[in-house]
Amino acid sequence: MTTKVQTKTYNNYINGEWIASSSNAVEKSINPANKEEIVGYIQKSSLDDLNQAVTAAKEAKEKWRKLSGAARGEYLYKAAGILEKRMDEIAECATREMGKTFAETKGETARGIAILKYYAGEGMRKVGDVIPSSDSSALMFTTRVPLGVVGVITPWNFPIAIPIWKMAPALVYGNTIVVKPATETAVTCAKIIECFEEAGFPAGVVNMVTGPGSVIGQGIAEHEEVNGITFTGSNSVGKRIGQAALGRGAKYQLEMGGKNPVIVAADADLNLAVEAVIAGAFLSTGQKCTATSRVIVEEGIYEEFKNMLVKKTQEITVGNGLDSATWMGPSANENQLKTVLSYIEKGREEGAVLLTGGRRLEQGDLANGFYVEPTIFDQCTSDMTIVQEEIFGPVIALLKAESVAEALQIANNVQYGLSASIFTTNIQHLLTFVQDMEAGLIRVNAESAGVELQAPFGGMKNSSSHSREQGEAAKEFFTSIKTVFVK
Repeated sequence: MTTKVQTKTYNNYINGEWIASSSNAVEKSINPANKEEIVGYIQKSSLDDLNQAVTAAKEAKEKWRKLSGAARGEYLYKAAGILEKRMDEIAECATREMGKTFAETKGETARGIAILKYYAGEGMRKVGDVIPSSDSSALMFTTRVPLGVVGVITPWNFPIAIPIWKMAPALVYGNTIVVKPATETAVTCAKIIECFEEAGFPAGVVNMVTGPGSVIGQGIAEHEEVNGITFTGSNSVGKRIGQAALGRGAKYQLEMGGKNPVIVAADADLNLAVEAVIAGAFLSTGQKCTATSRVIVEEGIYEEFKNMLVKKTQEITVGNGLDSATWMGPSANENQLKTVLSYIEKGREEGAVLLTGGRRLEQGDLANGFYVEPTIFDQCTSDMTIVQEEIFGPVIALLKAESVAEALQIANNVQYGLSASIFTTNIQHLLTFVQDMEAGLIRVNAESAGVELQAPFGGMKNSSSHSREQGEAAKEFFTSIKTVFVK
Protein backbone atom coordinates (compact mmCIF):
# COMPACT_ATOMS: atom_id res chain seq x y z
CA MET A 1 0.00 0.00 0.00
CA THR A 2 1.53 3.30 -1.07
CA THR A 3 -1.36 5.77 -1.16
CA LYS A 4 -0.63 8.89 0.87
CA VAL A 5 -3.66 9.88 2.96
CA GLN A 6 -4.02 13.62 3.46
CA THR A 7 -5.80 15.04 6.47
CA LYS A 8 -8.59 16.82 4.66
CA THR A 9 -11.83 18.43 5.82
CA TYR A 10 -14.92 17.02 4.11
CA ASN A 11 -18.02 19.20 3.84
CA ASN A 12 -21.66 18.29 3.58
CA TYR A 13 -22.99 17.73 0.06
CA ILE A 14 -26.19 19.72 -0.42
CA ASN A 15 -27.93 20.68 -3.66
CA GLY A 16 -24.91 19.74 -5.77
CA GLU A 17 -22.36 21.67 -3.69
CA TRP A 18 -19.90 20.86 -0.91
CA ILE A 19 -20.87 23.16 1.95
CA ALA A 20 -19.46 23.61 5.47
CA SER A 21 -21.95 23.22 8.31
CA SER A 22 -23.66 26.27 9.74
CA SER A 23 -22.18 25.40 13.13
CA ASN A 24 -18.62 25.85 11.77
CA ALA A 25 -17.72 22.79 13.85
CA VAL A 26 -15.90 19.69 12.67
CA GLU A 27 -14.95 16.40 14.25
CA LYS A 28 -12.14 14.04 13.41
CA SER A 29 -12.32 10.53 12.04
CA ILE A 30 -9.49 8.44 13.42
CA ASN A 31 -7.85 5.18 12.38
CA PRO A 32 -8.79 2.44 14.89
CA ALA A 33 -5.55 0.65 14.04
CA ASN A 34 -3.61 3.75 15.13
CA LYS A 35 -5.64 6.29 17.07
CA GLU A 36 -2.95 8.93 16.51
CA GLU A 37 -3.72 8.98 12.77
CA ILE A 38 -6.52 11.30 11.68
CA VAL A 39 -8.12 10.08 8.45
CA GLY A 40 -10.03 13.32 7.92
CA TYR A 41 -12.32 15.91 9.43
CA ILE A 42 -16.08 15.90 8.89
CA GLN A 43 -18.84 18.40 9.62
CA LYS A 44 -20.60 18.40 12.95
CA SER A 45 -23.85 19.56 11.44
CA SER A 46 -26.97 21.11 12.93
CA LEU A 47 -30.67 20.87 12.13
CA ASP A 48 -30.25 23.96 9.93
CA ASP A 49 -27.95 21.95 7.67
CA LEU A 50 -30.39 19.05 7.61
CA ASN A 51 -33.27 21.36 6.74
CA GLN A 52 -31.24 22.76 3.87
CA ALA A 53 -30.57 19.26 2.52
CA VAL A 54 -34.18 18.14 2.85
CA THR A 55 -35.36 21.29 1.07
CA ALA A 56 -32.94 20.60 -1.79
CA ALA A 57 -34.16 17.01 -2.05
CA LYS A 58 -37.79 18.10 -1.99
CA GLU A 59 -37.26 20.66 -4.75
CA ALA A 60 -35.43 18.11 -6.93
CA LYS A 61 -37.86 15.22 -6.53
CA GLU A 62 -40.41 16.16 -9.20
CA LYS A 63 -37.96 16.39 -12.09
CA TRP A 64 -36.13 13.27 -10.93
CA ARG A 65 -39.38 11.30 -10.64
CA LYS A 66 -40.41 12.26 -14.17
CA LEU A 67 -37.25 10.82 -15.72
CA SER A 68 -37.68 7.32 -17.11
CA GLY A 69 -36.35 4.44 -15.03
CA ALA A 70 -33.83 3.77 -17.78
CA ALA A 71 -32.56 7.34 -17.60
CA ARG A 72 -32.16 7.14 -13.84
CA GLY A 73 -30.38 3.83 -14.28
CA GLU A 74 -27.81 5.45 -16.58
CA TYR A 75 -26.68 7.68 -13.72
CA LEU A 76 -26.13 4.60 -11.57
CA TYR A 77 -24.11 2.94 -14.35
CA LYS A 78 -21.89 6.02 -14.51
CA ALA A 79 -21.42 6.05 -10.74
CA ALA A 80 -20.47 2.35 -10.85
CA GLY A 81 -17.77 3.04 -13.44
CA ILE A 82 -16.31 5.88 -11.39
CA LEU A 83 -16.35 3.82 -8.20
CA GLU A 84 -14.56 1.04 -10.06
CA LYS A 85 -11.77 3.40 -11.11
CA ARG A 86 -11.37 4.57 -7.51
CA MET A 87 -11.71 1.12 -5.94
CA ASP A 88 -8.31 0.90 -4.24
CA GLU A 89 -8.46 4.46 -2.93
CA ILE A 90 -11.93 4.09 -1.42
CA ALA A 91 -11.24 0.61 -0.05
CA GLU A 92 -8.08 1.86 1.63
CA CYS A 93 -9.99 4.78 3.15
CA ALA A 94 -12.58 2.37 4.53
CA THR A 95 -9.86 0.23 6.10
CA ARG A 96 -8.28 3.29 7.69
CA GLU A 97 -11.63 4.47 9.07
CA MET A 98 -13.23 1.19 10.12
CA GLY A 99 -10.32 -1.21 10.62
CA LYS A 100 -11.31 -4.29 8.62
CA THR A 101 -8.67 -5.66 6.26
CA PHE A 102 -7.99 -4.16 2.85
CA ALA A 103 -9.00 -7.45 1.21
CA GLU A 104 -12.40 -7.15 2.89
CA THR A 105 -12.96 -3.49 2.01
CA LYS A 106 -11.86 -4.10 -1.57
CA GLY A 107 -14.39 -6.93 -1.79
CA GLU A 108 -16.99 -4.61 -0.28
CA THR A 109 -16.23 -1.95 -2.89
CA ALA A 110 -16.63 -4.54 -5.64
CA ARG A 111 -19.99 -5.42 -4.14
CA GLY A 112 -20.98 -1.75 -4.18
CA ILE A 113 -20.13 -1.57 -7.89
CA ALA A 114 -22.22 -4.68 -8.58
CA ILE A 115 -25.15 -3.26 -6.60
CA LEU A 116 -25.10 -0.05 -8.64
CA LYS A 117 -25.10 -2.03 -11.88
CA TYR A 118 -27.87 -4.31 -10.66
CA TYR A 119 -30.18 -1.44 -9.76
CA ALA A 120 -29.28 0.42 -12.94
CA GLY A 121 -30.84 -2.55 -14.70
CA GLU A 122 -33.90 -2.35 -12.45
CA GLY A 123 -34.75 0.91 -14.19
CA MET A 124 -35.73 -1.16 -17.24
CA ARG A 125 -37.93 -3.67 -15.43
CA LYS A 126 -41.67 -3.70 -14.93
CA VAL A 127 -43.31 -1.59 -12.25
CA GLY A 128 -46.82 -3.01 -12.31
CA ASP A 129 -49.35 -5.56 -13.54
CA VAL A 130 -52.51 -5.61 -15.60
CA ILE A 131 -55.38 -6.99 -13.51
CA PRO A 132 -58.60 -8.34 -15.05
CA SER A 133 -61.58 -6.15 -14.25
CA SER A 134 -65.11 -7.41 -13.68
CA ASP A 135 -66.12 -4.69 -16.16
CA SER A 136 -65.22 -6.03 -19.63
CA SER A 137 -65.02 -2.51 -21.06
CA ALA A 138 -62.47 -1.29 -18.49
CA LEU A 139 -58.71 -1.51 -18.11
CA MET A 140 -57.26 -2.00 -14.64
CA PHE A 141 -53.58 -2.02 -13.81
CA THR A 142 -51.05 -1.14 -11.12
CA THR A 143 -47.98 1.03 -11.28
CA ARG A 144 -45.46 2.13 -8.67
CA VAL A 145 -44.60 5.63 -7.53
CA PRO A 146 -41.65 6.82 -5.43
CA LEU A 147 -42.05 7.86 -1.80
CA GLY A 148 -40.45 11.27 -2.41
CA VAL A 149 -37.62 12.28 -0.09
CA VAL A 150 -35.90 9.33 1.60
CA GLY A 151 -33.61 9.61 4.60
CA VAL A 152 -30.75 7.09 4.56
CA ILE A 153 -29.09 6.39 7.92
CA THR A 154 -26.13 4.01 7.75
CA PRO A 155 -23.74 2.30 10.21
CA TRP A 156 -19.95 2.07 10.29
CA ASN A 157 -19.48 -1.67 9.82
CA PHE A 158 -20.09 -1.74 6.04
CA PRO A 159 -19.23 1.85 5.07
CA ILE A 160 -19.41 1.19 1.32
CA ALA A 161 -21.94 -1.57 0.70
CA ILE A 162 -24.74 -0.50 3.05
CA PRO A 163 -25.00 3.14 1.89
CA ILE A 164 -24.98 1.95 -1.72
CA TRP A 165 -27.53 -0.83 -1.25
CA LYS A 166 -29.89 1.74 0.23
CA MET A 167 -29.14 4.68 -2.09
CA ALA A 168 -29.17 2.77 -5.38
CA PRO A 169 -32.73 1.38 -5.21
CA ALA A 170 -34.07 4.57 -3.65
CA LEU A 171 -32.71 6.54 -6.59
CA VAL A 172 -33.59 4.21 -9.45
CA TYR A 173 -37.19 4.01 -8.24
CA GLY A 174 -37.45 7.80 -8.42
CA ASN A 175 -36.74 9.09 -4.90
CA THR A 176 -34.33 11.82 -3.87
CA ILE A 177 -32.16 11.17 -0.84
CA VAL A 178 -30.50 12.67 2.22
CA VAL A 179 -27.74 10.40 3.54
CA LYS A 180 -26.53 10.50 7.14
CA PRO A 181 -23.50 8.19 7.48
CA ALA A 182 -21.99 6.98 10.74
CA THR A 183 -19.50 9.53 12.04
CA GLU A 184 -16.77 6.88 12.25
CA THR A 185 -16.85 6.26 8.48
CA ALA A 186 -18.14 9.56 7.11
CA VAL A 187 -14.98 10.21 5.08
CA THR A 188 -15.57 6.97 3.17
CA CYS A 189 -19.17 8.00 2.52
CA ALA A 190 -18.02 11.40 1.26
CA LYS A 191 -15.81 9.64 -1.29
CA ILE A 192 -18.78 7.57 -2.46
CA ILE A 193 -20.83 10.74 -2.83
CA GLU A 194 -17.98 12.20 -4.92
CA CYS A 195 -18.58 9.31 -7.35
CA PHE A 196 -22.27 10.25 -7.58
CA GLU A 197 -21.32 13.89 -8.10
CA GLU A 198 -18.92 13.00 -10.92
CA ALA A 199 -21.62 10.83 -12.49
CA GLY A 200 -23.65 14.02 -12.95
CA PHE A 201 -26.66 13.43 -10.72
CA PRO A 202 -28.82 16.58 -10.84
CA ALA A 203 -28.46 19.01 -7.94
CA GLY A 204 -30.58 18.04 -4.95
CA VAL A 205 -31.11 14.41 -5.93
CA VAL A 206 -28.28 13.16 -3.71
CA ASN A 207 -27.42 14.96 -0.46
CA MET A 208 -25.16 14.06 2.47
CA VAL A 209 -25.19 15.57 5.95
CA THR A 210 -22.77 14.38 8.64
CA GLY A 211 -23.11 14.82 12.38
CA PRO A 212 -24.35 13.22 15.59
CA GLY A 213 -27.06 10.61 15.32
CA SER A 214 -28.98 12.26 18.13
CA VAL A 215 -29.23 15.42 16.01
CA ILE A 216 -29.12 14.47 12.32
CA GLY A 217 -30.41 10.89 12.51
CA GLN A 218 -33.25 11.77 14.84
CA GLY A 219 -33.86 14.94 12.84
CA ILE A 220 -34.37 12.86 9.69
CA ALA A 221 -36.84 10.60 11.50
CA GLU A 222 -38.83 13.57 12.79
CA HIS A 223 -38.68 15.76 9.66
CA GLU A 224 -42.14 16.33 8.17
CA GLU A 225 -40.75 16.55 4.63
CA VAL A 226 -38.94 13.18 4.76
CA ASN A 227 -41.33 10.60 3.37
CA GLY A 228 -39.37 7.45 4.17
CA ILE A 229 -36.45 6.39 6.35
CA THR A 230 -34.17 3.40 5.79
CA PHE A 231 -31.97 2.61 8.78
CA THR A 232 -29.34 0.04 9.70
CA GLY A 233 -27.88 0.08 13.21
CA SER A 234 -28.52 -0.83 16.81
CA ASN A 235 -31.87 -1.91 18.21
CA SER A 236 -32.09 0.96 20.68
CA VAL A 237 -31.54 3.63 18.01
CA GLY A 238 -33.69 1.81 15.47
CA LYS A 239 -36.66 1.75 17.81
CA ARG A 240 -36.38 5.50 18.39
CA ILE A 241 -36.24 6.07 14.62
CA GLY A 242 -39.27 3.85 14.08
CA GLN A 243 -41.31 5.50 16.81
CA ALA A 244 -40.59 8.98 15.44
CA ALA A 245 -41.48 7.94 11.88
CA LEU A 246 -44.64 6.14 13.00
CA GLY A 247 -45.73 9.16 14.99
CA ARG A 248 -45.93 11.28 11.85
CA GLY A 249 -46.99 8.57 9.39
CA ALA A 250 -43.71 8.20 7.48
CA LYS A 251 -42.67 4.87 6.00
CA TYR A 252 -39.69 3.29 7.74
CA GLN A 253 -37.39 0.31 7.34
CA LEU A 254 -35.19 -0.91 10.19
CA GLU A 255 -32.40 -3.48 10.02
CA MET A 256 -30.97 -4.04 13.47
CA GLY A 257 -29.18 -6.61 15.60
CA GLY A 258 -28.53 -10.32 15.44
CA LYS A 259 -27.40 -13.16 17.71
CA ASN A 260 -26.77 -15.61 14.96
CA PRO A 261 -26.41 -19.34 15.64
CA VAL A 262 -24.55 -22.06 13.80
CA ILE A 263 -25.65 -25.63 14.47
CA VAL A 264 -23.05 -28.34 13.90
CA ALA A 265 -24.67 -31.75 13.56
CA ALA A 266 -22.84 -35.00 14.33
CA ASP A 267 -22.80 -35.87 10.62
CA ALA A 268 -21.26 -32.54 9.53
CA ASP A 269 -18.04 -32.03 7.62
CA LEU A 270 -16.06 -30.68 10.58
CA ASN A 271 -13.31 -29.06 8.54
CA LEU A 272 -15.89 -27.12 6.55
CA ALA A 273 -17.79 -26.17 9.70
CA VAL A 274 -14.69 -24.94 11.53
CA GLU A 275 -13.56 -22.79 8.60
CA ALA A 276 -17.02 -21.29 8.22
CA VAL A 277 -17.47 -20.59 11.93
CA ILE A 278 -14.11 -18.81 12.09
CA ALA A 279 -14.92 -16.70 9.02
CA GLY A 280 -18.42 -15.93 10.24
CA ALA A 281 -17.31 -15.01 13.75
CA PHE A 282 -13.98 -13.25 13.26
CA LEU A 283 -13.83 -11.61 9.83
CA SER A 284 -14.53 -7.87 10.20
CA THR A 285 -13.62 -8.46 13.87
CA GLY A 286 -17.10 -9.90 14.37
CA GLN A 287 -18.67 -6.53 13.57
CA LYS A 288 -21.41 -7.80 11.26
CA CYS A 289 -25.08 -8.03 12.10
CA THR A 290 -24.95 -11.54 10.56
CA ALA A 291 -21.76 -12.60 12.39
CA THR A 292 -21.66 -15.99 14.07
CA SER A 293 -21.88 -15.54 17.84
CA ARG A 294 -23.37 -18.83 19.08
CA VAL A 295 -22.17 -22.27 17.98
CA ILE A 296 -24.38 -25.16 19.07
CA VAL A 297 -22.73 -28.55 18.63
CA GLU A 298 -24.09 -32.07 19.00
CA GLU A 299 -22.45 -33.72 22.01
CA GLY A 300 -20.99 -36.68 20.09
CA ILE A 301 -18.58 -34.42 18.18
CA TYR A 302 -18.39 -31.55 20.65
CA GLU A 303 -14.86 -32.14 21.96
CA GLU A 304 -13.39 -32.83 18.54
CA PHE A 305 -15.01 -29.74 17.03
CA LYS A 306 -13.99 -27.56 19.99
CA ASN A 307 -10.34 -28.61 19.77
CA MET A 308 -10.23 -28.00 16.01
CA LEU A 309 -11.88 -24.59 16.43
CA VAL A 310 -9.51 -23.43 19.17
CA LYS A 311 -6.42 -24.58 17.27
CA LYS A 312 -7.50 -22.74 14.11
CA THR A 313 -8.48 -19.60 16.04
CA GLN A 314 -5.08 -19.41 17.70
CA GLU A 315 -3.49 -19.20 14.24
CA ILE A 316 -5.28 -15.92 13.42
CA THR A 317 -3.02 -12.91 12.85
CA VAL A 318 -4.38 -9.70 14.39
CA GLY A 319 -3.05 -6.34 13.22
CA ASN A 320 -3.44 -3.31 10.97
CA GLY A 321 -5.86 -4.04 8.15
CA LEU A 322 -3.48 -2.49 5.62
CA ASP A 323 -0.82 -5.09 6.42
CA SER A 324 -1.20 -7.99 3.98
CA ALA A 325 -0.25 -10.44 6.75
CA THR A 326 -3.22 -9.38 8.89
CA TRP A 327 -6.28 -11.63 8.99
CA MET A 328 -8.31 -9.69 11.59
CA GLY A 329 -8.16 -5.96 12.27
CA PRO A 330 -9.11 -3.86 15.31
CA SER A 331 -12.49 -2.98 16.75
CA ALA A 332 -13.87 0.03 14.88
CA ASN A 333 -13.60 2.46 17.80
CA GLU A 334 -12.72 2.69 21.46
CA ASN A 335 -16.30 2.40 22.68
CA GLN A 336 -16.79 -0.80 20.71
CA LEU A 337 -13.57 -2.25 22.13
CA LYS A 338 -14.73 -1.44 25.66
CA THR A 339 -18.10 -3.06 24.93
CA VAL A 340 -16.44 -6.27 23.72
CA LEU A 341 -14.10 -6.42 26.74
CA SER A 342 -17.03 -5.84 29.11
CA TYR A 343 -18.93 -8.77 27.59
CA ILE A 344 -15.86 -10.98 27.90
CA GLU A 345 -15.63 -10.08 31.58
CA LYS A 346 -19.37 -10.75 31.96
CA GLY A 347 -18.88 -14.20 30.43
CA ARG A 348 -16.23 -15.00 33.03
CA GLU A 349 -18.41 -13.71 35.87
CA GLU A 350 -21.37 -15.85 34.80
CA GLY A 351 -19.31 -19.04 34.72
CA ALA A 352 -18.41 -19.55 31.08
CA VAL A 353 -14.95 -21.08 30.59
CA LEU A 354 -12.53 -19.06 28.48
CA LEU A 355 -10.79 -21.38 26.01
CA THR A 356 -8.74 -18.84 24.09
CA GLY A 357 -8.40 -15.08 23.64
CA GLY A 358 -10.20 -12.61 25.85
CA ARG A 359 -7.48 -9.97 26.14
CA ARG A 360 -6.84 -6.56 24.68
CA LEU A 361 -3.70 -6.64 22.51
CA GLU A 362 -1.28 -3.83 23.36
CA GLN A 363 2.18 -5.05 22.43
CA GLY A 364 4.30 -3.03 19.98
CA ASP A 365 2.37 -1.19 17.27
CA LEU A 366 -0.90 -2.65 18.57
CA ALA A 367 -0.73 -0.39 21.63
CA ASN A 368 -2.10 2.57 19.64
CA GLY A 369 -5.08 0.63 18.29
CA PHE A 370 -8.29 -0.94 19.54
CA TYR A 371 -7.29 -4.58 19.27
CA VAL A 372 -8.80 -7.59 21.02
CA GLU A 373 -8.00 -11.28 20.63
CA PRO A 374 -10.49 -13.60 18.92
CA THR A 375 -12.25 -15.23 21.84
CA ILE A 376 -14.03 -18.55 22.48
CA PHE A 377 -16.05 -19.47 25.58
CA ASP A 378 -16.93 -23.04 26.57
CA GLN A 379 -19.61 -24.45 28.91
CA CYS A 380 -22.08 -21.73 28.00
CA THR A 381 -25.78 -21.91 28.84
CA SER A 382 -28.73 -20.19 27.18
CA ASP A 383 -29.37 -17.84 30.09
CA MET A 384 -25.90 -16.25 29.98
CA THR A 385 -25.57 -12.65 28.84
CA ILE A 386 -22.96 -13.55 26.19
CA VAL A 387 -25.46 -16.03 24.73
CA GLN A 388 -28.44 -13.67 24.72
CA GLU A 389 -27.08 -10.21 23.85
CA GLU A 390 -25.39 -8.97 20.69
CA ILE A 391 -21.70 -8.32 21.37
CA PHE A 392 -20.65 -7.10 17.91
CA GLY A 393 -17.14 -8.38 18.39
CA PRO A 394 -14.96 -11.48 17.88
CA VAL A 395 -16.53 -13.64 20.60
CA ILE A 396 -17.96 -17.16 20.21
CA ALA A 397 -20.15 -18.88 22.79
CA LEU A 398 -20.04 -22.68 22.49
CA LEU A 399 -23.09 -24.66 23.56
CA LYS A 400 -23.66 -28.42 23.66
CA ALA A 401 -26.87 -30.13 22.52
CA GLU A 402 -28.02 -33.74 22.76
CA SER A 403 -29.61 -33.60 19.30
CA VAL A 404 -30.28 -31.34 16.36
CA ALA A 405 -33.82 -30.88 17.69
CA GLU A 406 -32.47 -29.55 20.99
CA ALA A 407 -29.93 -27.42 19.14
CA LEU A 408 -32.76 -25.82 17.17
CA GLN A 409 -34.62 -25.01 20.40
CA ILE A 410 -31.50 -23.35 21.79
CA ALA A 411 -30.94 -21.47 18.53
CA ASN A 412 -34.45 -19.98 18.62
CA ASN A 413 -34.23 -18.99 22.29
CA VAL A 414 -33.17 -15.35 21.72
CA GLN A 415 -34.93 -12.09 20.85
CA TYR A 416 -33.20 -11.88 17.46
CA GLY A 417 -33.84 -13.65 14.17
CA LEU A 418 -31.50 -12.34 11.49
CA SER A 419 -29.38 -15.19 10.14
CA ALA A 420 -28.66 -18.81 11.03
CA SER A 421 -26.68 -21.70 9.65
CA ILE A 422 -26.50 -25.48 9.98
CA PHE A 423 -23.78 -27.91 9.00
CA THR A 424 -25.17 -31.31 8.20
CA THR A 425 -25.26 -34.00 5.50
CA ASN A 426 -28.65 -35.26 6.68
CA ILE A 427 -31.53 -34.14 4.49
CA GLN A 428 -34.07 -34.38 7.31
CA HIS A 429 -31.96 -32.16 9.57
CA LEU A 430 -31.65 -29.69 6.73
CA LEU A 431 -35.38 -29.57 6.00
CA THR A 432 -36.32 -29.29 9.69
CA PHE A 433 -33.87 -26.44 10.16
CA VAL A 434 -35.17 -24.55 7.11
CA GLN A 435 -38.76 -24.94 8.31
CA ASP A 436 -38.36 -24.28 12.04
CA MET A 437 -35.46 -21.82 12.38
CA GLU A 438 -36.79 -18.35 13.22
CA ALA A 439 -34.50 -16.24 11.04
CA GLY A 440 -34.79 -14.21 7.86
CA LEU A 441 -31.62 -15.64 6.31
CA ILE A 442 -31.06 -19.40 6.40
CA ARG A 443 -27.77 -20.90 5.23
CA VAL A 444 -26.86 -24.57 4.95
CA ASN A 445 -23.23 -25.73 5.06
CA ALA A 446 -22.10 -22.12 4.81
CA GLU A 447 -21.18 -19.38 7.30
CA SER A 448 -23.96 -17.34 8.89
CA ALA A 449 -22.72 -14.07 7.38
CA GLY A 450 -23.35 -13.04 3.82
CA VAL A 451 -26.21 -12.74 1.36
CA GLU A 452 -26.10 -12.21 -2.39
CA LEU A 453 -27.09 -8.74 -3.58
CA GLN A 454 -29.93 -9.98 -5.79
CA ALA A 455 -31.64 -11.77 -2.87
CA PRO A 456 -33.92 -10.21 -0.22
CA PHE A 457 -32.22 -9.51 3.12
CA GLY A 458 -33.77 -8.89 6.51
CA GLY A 459 -34.64 -10.43 9.84
CA MET A 460 -37.41 -11.67 12.06
CA LYS A 461 -38.30 -10.86 15.68
CA ASN A 462 -36.27 -7.90 17.02
CA SER A 463 -33.78 -7.97 14.15
CA SER A 464 -35.95 -6.02 11.75
CA SER A 465 -39.10 -4.02 11.10
CA HIS A 466 -39.97 -7.00 8.89
CA SER A 467 -39.34 -5.33 5.56
CA ARG A 468 -36.61 -6.57 3.25
CA GLU A 469 -33.66 -4.92 1.54
CA GLN A 470 -31.77 -5.72 -1.68
CA GLY A 471 -32.88 -7.57 -4.78
CA GLU A 472 -36.33 -6.92 -6.17
CA ALA A 473 -37.65 -6.74 -2.59
CA ALA A 474 -36.23 -3.21 -2.28
CA LYS A 475 -39.01 -2.05 -4.60
CA GLU A 476 -41.56 -2.86 -1.90
CA PHE A 477 -40.11 -0.29 0.48
CA PHE A 478 -38.98 2.51 -1.84
CA THR A 479 -42.24 2.74 -3.79
CA SER A 480 -45.98 2.74 -3.22
CA ILE A 481 -48.48 0.86 -5.38
CA LYS A 482 -50.97 2.93 -7.33
CA THR A 483 -54.00 1.08 -8.73
CA VAL A 484 -55.49 2.55 -11.90
CA PHE A 485 -59.00 1.91 -13.31
CA VAL A 486 -59.71 3.21 -16.81
CA LYS A 487 -63.31 3.11 -18.12
